[in-house]
Amino acid sequence: MPLLTYQQVRPFAAAIKEAVALRKMPPWFADPHYGKFSNDKSLSQNDIDTIVAWVKTGAPEGDAKDLPPPAQFVDGWNIPKPDLVLEMPAAFSVPATGTIEYQYILVPANFKEDTWVQAAEVRPGDPSVLHHVIAWVRAPGSKWMAGLQPGVPFVPANNKEANSKRDAAFLVGYAPGMPPASLADGRAKLIPAGSDIVFEMHYTTNGKATTDRSKIGLSFPKGDVTEKVVTLAAANGHFAIPPGDPNYQVDADFEFASDTKIADLMPHMHLRGKDFQFTATYPTGESQTLLKVPHYSFSWQNVYYPVSDIVVPKGTKLHCEAHFDNSANNPWNPDPSKEVKWGEQSWDEMMIGFFDVVLPKDMDVKKLFPERPKDTKTAADTTSKPSAL
Repeated sequence: MPLLTYQQVRPFAAAIKEAVALRKMPPWFADPHYGKFSNDKSLSQNDIDTIVAWVKTGAPEGDAKDLPPPAQFVDGWNIPKPDLVLEMPAAFSVPATGTIEYQYILVPANFKEDTWVQAAEVRPGDPSVLHHVIAWVRAPGSKWMAGLQPGVPFVPANNKEANSKRDAAFLVGYAPGMPPASLADGRAKLIPAGSDIVFEMHYTTNGKATTDRSKIGLSFPKGDVTEKVVTLAAANGHFAIPPGDPNYQVDADFEFASDTKIADLMPHMHLRGKDFQFTATYPTGESQTLLKVPHYSFSWQNVYYPVSDIVVPKGTKLHCEAHFDNSANNPWNPDPSKEVKWGEQSWDEMMIGFFDVVLPKDMDVKKLFPERPKDTKTAADTTSKPSAL
């Protein structure tokens, strides 16, 4: 529902009162006992009391002369006007029913030189059928998705093919409720010269045939870049949630082989997701809960930005712990009678703890990963480049 004018808001006054009184809105799920976040949009008790009192007195309209200037939008962008917009070369037809496998679409970018991006945003063509988008940076020489043709949707034969030789970098993502990526001055993500942009598209049918032609907007830094931001993750794709289990635990870990800083945290699960927690254990043995989300919501893919960067010295272990509710008591559960494993569709499950790290501009991100014997698999080896939101 639009909330731009009094006339638009007034019919929903009673619903607004209930939503804010129960703290359902604004959608903010971090436990306030752990960490402080710069994008905390939860309301203070005084704000809640003010809204409740306003509704109880009939939700009267204020004086027009006290109105703030109306918000200005540039073609719907939430970032400043983009310096470059990359759009799918052609619309993709989404049928009314059925399951659609992930579509990978190569969008030529023709970057002649290394390009830094300070802000990026995905604008969906039809958000009613778009579960998520990830824009990947495929550097020149990469063998990942080598058969892609510009603008032609591609479906890998299986998940192994989709992830084989994946060396692409996460540029920006979109999912319901997820904000655009906007970095502080002096920080940016790198698109190497000659790179391609690969759109990973996840569509979900809703009973109505439509088309989608999504795009991403990129804003370039206006000043010097001194630090590079890279998106990584701790993830676990090896689980089997038993039928009816109300509290199934899945864990994932990431070990840092160099000093670095964590700039944000983002838990991701699907419809059975119940709670999620990030904990750092430092080389001293001390542990710190960085983020605790006691009531995870698949409907709002929040990114949590600490007020200050979280400094993690070499040897720090980041642990992610998640619980899933596969019982009939979960109203969003597609089928509590089935065992659930990792999968790409919404009725499958995922367990990913995304986080952005901040590195010196010229540092190779590979230095963050511990050296392991080639025949040894670790969380860091298998989860640094997650395949999907």
